[in-house]
Amino acid sequence: MTDDLLGRLTEQSKNGKEELHDEGKGLGVTVLDFWQWSASDLVSNATRGVLAEFIVAQALGVPTDRPRDEWAAFDLVTPEGVIVEVKSAAFVQSWSQRENSTVRFSIGKTAAWNAETGLFAGERKRQADVYVFALLAHKDKSTLDPLNVAQWRFYVLASTVLEQRMRNQKSIAVGALEKLGARALGYFELASAVRSAFDRRP
Repeated sequence: MTDDLLGRLTEQSKNGKEELHDEGKGLGVTVLDFWQWSASDLVSNATRGVLAEFIVAQALGVPTDRPRDEWAAFDLVTPEGVIVEVKSAAFVQSWSQRENSTVRFSIGKTAAWNAETGLFAGERKRQADVYVFALLAHKDKSTLDPLNVAQWRFYVLASTVLEQRMRNQKSIAVGALEKLGARALGYFELASAVRSAFDRRP
């Protein structure tokens, strides 16, 4: 036995037509069926977070033709090489609510996981160059549509700002983001804002 036998798996993108099977005998159930069952609730916290990453990737021109790396130390790398972390939140949730949710984004430091070695890095830090805080800002449940980019607002900050002003903070509210200089942006403003935040780092 060699170490290579337990090496990292490299998955290829699925097209949705792949079938559940029994040793090659198709069972008439596809990956598309699985996707519809597992990921149709785009408002749920887990799925909304992945959708937010995908939306930001589209805005920044990040290729999405390969499967998302769930264990990566950061979320995205722009074509220019800017490392981006995406955090999402929403006022409206899938469950019944008495009032809109209080919005806070996670900004805690993390220990990077290396998928090649299976080990965590010893140092905890903020792994990205730039943070994008993606807020599903629409508040009317009857017309909520996470696929409508006009219902999202984005706040952009360089990680150096968080290090200087929020060094050991684990979460941050929208008001605090605005005090740090971030402003609510639309989808089509996002790419230039990320480049600008990266370029203005000390």
